[in-house]
Amino acid sequence: MFHVKQKGVILLINPWIYDFAAFDLWAKPLGLLYIAALLRNKGYEIAYIDCLDIHHSTMVRERGVPKRRQYHQGHFFKENIEKPPALGDIPRKYRRYGISEETFREQLEFFGEPKVVLVTSIMTYWYPGPFQVIRLVKERYPKAFVVMGGIYATLCQDHARKYSNVDYILPGDGLVKILDIVEKLLGGPSHEISQSSHLDGLAHPAFDLYPILDYVCILTSRGCPYRCEYCAAWKITRGFSQRDPKRVVDEIECWTSTFEVHDIAFYDDALLADSKRHFIPMAKELLRRGMKCHYHTPNGIHGRELSHEIASLMYEAGFKTIRLGLETSDAMRQKRLGDKISNREMERAIAYLREAGFSREDIGVYILAGLPGQRVSEVEESIRFVRACGATPKLAEYSPIPQTPLWEAAVRASEFDLREEPLFHNNSILPCRWEGFTWEDLQLSSVHRFRCWEVELYLEIS
Repeated sequence: MFHVKQKGVILLINPWIYDFAAFDLWAKPLGLLYIAALLRNKGYEIAYIDCLDIHHSTMVRERGVPKRRQYHQGHFFKENIEKPPALGDIPRKYRRYGISEETFREQLEFFGEPKVVLVTSIMTYWYPGPFQVIRLVKERYPKAFVVMGGIYATLCQDHARKYSNVDYILPGDGLVKILDIVEKLLGGPSHEISQSSHLDGLAHPAFDLYPILDYVCILTSRGCPYRCEYCAAWKITRGFSQRDPKRVVDEIECWTSTFEVHDIAFYDDALLADSKRHFIPMAKELLRRGMKCHYHTPNGIHGRELSHEIASLMYEAGFKTIRLGLETSDAMRQKRLGDKISNREMERAIAYLREAGFSREDIGVYILAGLPGQRVSEVEESIRFVRACGATPKLAEYSPIPQTPLWEAAVRASEFDLREEPLFHNNSILPCRWEGFTWEDLQLSSVHRFRCWEVELYLEIS
């Protein structure tokens, strides 16, 4: 940690999750950690609080480490709290996931008087967590500049400006803008890094800020070349660029050798794009160096890009958690959602993976449930299709995302006021339910068997 007192401390905070359910599927605020490394390299003294840290010493002394699964997935600390009035009719318990509020307050006492506090935000409907962090930070540090970035801050700017009480909203690509913002707030010269600096020109994300590290998240590329109707990745990060495959392996080797971490989650939105120049050389380099790691793809890979060679390399290199995006087996809806993959291509992709040695349990295929106008029978058919192919269906209830092509259809279909209240974007309430796909359908049909309340975190570096 650098200590440059004249520049002042910058405190970075990953806030709580407020929701009906949350689960740690290799969930780290990668964008915030990249920003921490960038600021530290510029000579700022960095302090960090991760409200979701399952190894926080105070919490572990009081409660022990939350239950873990294989490959370091598991639960967060959690506490039942009162539901927001907007969600009062939802018959489920509402919780704060992460360290206790008392522990957070105690943590704030450690850092003197930070000049700037950076708070990230993830899901649009998780804004109560950042809001509570902001309130407590302003209570403790009334003179600090509080800046909020991330997905909610980008996609719900008007709501954030109206209700968050933050000093500065940082929408879009935080890595590009953060130096300029910080220097302006602290009265120094302004800086802005270029898009090309996002990749191999940046220091590794500051995972060393964690006293205990079970896993590491990796980005081998930035942005996404696809334009799926339900996704806002292109709004968060403009353009698409990939890292040098050998530099990616250098980073993985750094984490394994320095911190003895052996579970690596790829956060890419398009890991297999241009695979001959990117993924294939990277996988071969992993094998050449004899890297003994478990690799995971929670954001999903594109089955259309899979080949026999890629599937074999993934198996040999040590990939353990394979996730594919299908969304639906309905051919017409596939085309409307962006024509990402056909059923025939999905069958072929799963066949390649099974031939390479992956089991049905290793291969999870995401299916979207609750799309505007979708009937429950479509989801049931998609489940049957995935199982017939030899993979495991992974149901993800649809969450309406502002500024996506599907957003207006969701607004028209929903009984909730999606424009005014981001809490209604929560997939747990089935925001676009209707007579053709009711809450009871979700509970009573064969779909229920494949539902999982564990939240698959979509994290962006922002």
